[in-house]
Amino acid sequence: MTTYTRNKKATFNYEILETFEAGAVLSGTEVKSIRKGKASLVGSYIILKDDGAYLKGATIPPYQEANAPDNYNPERERQLLLSQKELNKLRKELNTAGLTIVPISWYNKKSKIKLEIALVRGKKKADKRETIKERDNKRMIDRLLKRS
Repeated sequence: MTTYTRNKKATFNYEILETFEAGAVLSGTEVKSIRKGKASLVGSYIILKDDGAYLKGATIPPYQEANAPDNYNPERERQLLLSQKELNKLRKELNTAGLTIVPISWYNKKSKIKLEIALVRGKKKADKRETIKERDNKRMIDRLLKRS
């Protein structure tokens, strides 16, 4: 399993409650661009509509700029492929105050491109400070162990 792109801000800004695996409706140039690692998930989110879930705000530039279709939009809405059971569970959980759905990473599973999405709750400022402290402490310990 190769991870192509990660949304690092999502793990810092949100507390991850539950993760899901979703396929996405992509064009051929988008698949090539994701495999090349050019996609960006920063600032993107998932919305639920009557007919399914959609990824908004993700940027996937064309694989080859010169060969891109004239009407290609790198930030278009992309439909996500989730089971009806998963969609119903997400709808039920979103009714709880303070929860949202964000994409975590693009990766491959066998020969398919998958999107890891998560049900999340926003972190408070104090929680973010704790995360920074833990990360700094881990770095310091790793440095000390490396010197020994």
